[in-house]
Parts: sequence; C-alpha cells; structure tokens
Amino acid sequence: MPANKKYLTSSALHRILKISAGLIGGYVITIAVHLFLSLWFDKNIIMITMSFSGFILWALLLLLAFLFRNGWNAWGTYLLIALFLLIPFYWFNF
Repeated sequence: MPANKKYLTSSALHRILKISAGLIGGYVITIAVHLFLSLWFDKNIIMITMSFSGFILWALLLLLAFLFRNGWNAWGTYLLIALFLLIPFYWFNF
C-alpha cells in the first residue's frame, strides 16, 4: 500500500536535512549522552556500555529525525540537546 502523498516531505532540501540530522546529529547526541554519563559513572564501564547502547540510541535518534516537519528544526533540536549534554562534561573535565 503506497504512502499518502500529503504526508511525504515535498522539499528535497528538508529530506536531506532530516537524513543528515538523523545520521550525524544522532551520532553526536549518542556520544554526548555517554560522555555526560561518564561524569557520574566509571569511564571504563560507560565505554563498554556504549558499544551496545550507542547503536540502539543512534538508531532511535535516526528515526526520530523523520518525525520533524522541518529539517532545520531537526538540526536545531539535535544541536541544542548535544550542546546541553556536552557543556557540563567539558565544564567539569577542564
């Protein structure tokens, strides 16, 4: 059964932005979450856990990028989330 045309993204730019936000932005958030968790837990345990939970989180973030109506909103949201997770990590480690 084909998808209804009114629910598909009509702009190629927004489609590319959503795909890149899901791939690159999802990866950045995945790394940021695990770095943020390393502030409270042992870094070795977090890095071992990241090899398993990292792929799951990245795949979820890849899919969530397609729920945004606008590709710019996806990128903005992903960058803000990454920024809020990375600021405490760099603040307490330097």
